[in-house]
Amino acid sequence: MKKLYFNYLNTFKGLSTEVWWLSLITLINRAGTMVIPFLSLYLRESLHFTLNDVGWIMSCFGLGSVVGSWLGGKLSDKIGFYKVMEISLFLTGILFITLQFVHSFAGFCIGIFLVMLVADTFRPAMFVALNTYSKPENKTRSVTLIRLAINLGFSAGPAVGGLIITSIGYSGLFWVDGITCILATVLLMNVLHPKKVRPLDEEKETNPISIFSDKAFWVFFVGMFIFGFIFLQYFSTMPLYYKDVHHLTELEIGLLLGLNGLIIFLLEMPLIKWLEDSEYTKEFLMFIGLFLTGLSFVVINLTGWMGILFVGMLLMTVGEMIAFPFSNAFVMERAKKGKQGEYMAYYSIAFSMSHIFGHNSGMQLISHIGFDNTWNFMILLSVIGLVFLLILIRMIKKEKTIA
Repeated sequence: MKKLYFNYLNTFKGLSTEVWWLSLITLINRAGTMVIPFLSLYLRESLHFTLNDVGWIMSCFGLGSVVGSWLGGKLSDKIGFYKVMEISLFLTGILFITLQFVHSFAGFCIGIFLVMLVADTFRPAMFVALNTYSKPENKTRSVTLIRLAINLGFSAGPAVGGLIITSIGYSGLFWVDGITCILATVLLMNVLHPKKVRPLDEEKETNPISIFSDKAFWVFFVGMFIFGFIFLQYFSTMPLYYKDVHHLTELEIGLLLGLNGLIIFLLEMPLIKWLEDSEYTKEFLMFIGLFLTGLSFVVINLTGWMGILFVGMLLMTVGEMIAFPFSNAFVMERAKKGKQGEYMAYYSIAFSMSHIFGHNSGMQLISHIGFDNTWNFMILLSVIGLVFLLILIRMIKKEKTIA
């Protein structure tokens, strides 16, 4: 047991101090994002919107995320990642606090669009910062550490969120979201100010290629959009399935979603370290990640036994643990040939577009064809995504042969 513990600690060795600070800032920020997994429930139960309304609001959520990701990438290349992160965190805090006072359908569409526009300028800037502060050999593990921070916050967030809803109502979630964003801003200003830290990776391409001429990236983009589309069902339509079909309470839903983050916190870094030391390519590992996520919907449709929810969550979590770090590392590697902010932005946009279409489509599907057929649709979509990733594997092999 002692050896296992020290082996776990060794997987964190070699990461820069700046990456650790960036992870702590992300942890504080993400610990407060407990509104997001409860958003569909809040819109339906507190504001009494229909499933159709909720679907369109979640599309505005995704649209704001797309615009914010694109803007964050542009601004990171122009004014630097630090300023983008600082402004994004602070304004997101203010907007989250304000959002609780919006109750109309049109108002909430506009409000959630603005919140996500500002919030998601942070993502490409944070990835550029991560690329800048990481040694080349540690970049996949640096990404994994950031994800650990996200998921540690996310494992606590829904559980605490369920308690807050039970005790003081949904408004408390908005206050916690806003305050934690502002606290993250204060920490950022104190530990990662450009006057206090020096970039570790200052390698820049003097004649960067356009991302639009990178064909392999766009095949990858489609694969990640499909992965995101399927994955996001666990945070929009799946909570409704838990409540309407299996009759779980908000607290039980929060604990089940929190299990996702807890498993990632405990197992992802050793898993990624082991996979990094293996001979598997990043493209093949992304394929495995999508396969496991699609498989989670297969098992959920096999039986009405409540324990299958745990099995589905476990499969999705392992798929997520593999797909996200290696897809991020794949983009970082390709970004060296172009503008880093632009590559990181379009990587984020793949998932932002998943927000636009995934949430709304999921809501419309369960409204018209029910949960079981919706999960069958997700299974079919995952097969299409796997085909794109197989094409990507062939393209990368060809690139390496030519090189």
